[in-house]
Amino acid sequence: MLDGIAEDARAAAIELLAKSKLVAGQIVIVGCSTSEVAGYNVGTNSNAEIGAILFDVLYEVFCKHGVYLAAQCCEHLNRAIITQRAASANCTIVNVVPKPKAGGAFAAASYAKFQDPVALSGIRADAGIDIGNTLIGMHLKEVAIPLRLSVTHIGKAAVVAARTRPPLIGGIRAEYDETLF
Repeated sequence: MLDGIAEDARAAAIELLAKSKLVAGQIVIVGCSTSEVAGYNVGTNSNAEIGAILFDVLYEVFCKHGVYLAAQCCEHLNRAIITQRAASANCTIVNVVPKPKAGGAFAAASYAKFQDPVALSGIRADAGIDIGNTLIGMHLKEVAIPLRLSVTHIGKAAVVAARTRPPLIGGIRAEYDETLF
């Protein structure tokens, strides 16, 4: 099962990058219930090994493209964000260290493995992957567009993805930059 989740996570990340047209310096938020990946209900069976495997794969894929990874903590830490300090401009840093049962195994792995980790009260990401119905929408920029990925599950967890775009303003006479769609 562990090889399969790594392969599926890699495929989902690569497809997200292609479909969302992310560029270096942008941010991807990942919410991940390792309990759901393992086939349990969210928050009931946090799995550090699954969290570490998924972090390693996703971090590798996003780093190759200069895209920052941000990990959403669970509700016990008010859905705080774990990321690298370099991605935290204009965000409020908070003081917490996630653990598998308080923050989640994926967020805990992120904190342990980032070179200069910080916890944030929130972030506005350019795209996201939700693994196991963790509700990442609160951390996406204003206009989120659902993305249908060919990877619909990682392990037993449902996968949902989104990208964002700038809001359209100006009405009927406005012209828009089609490359931003």
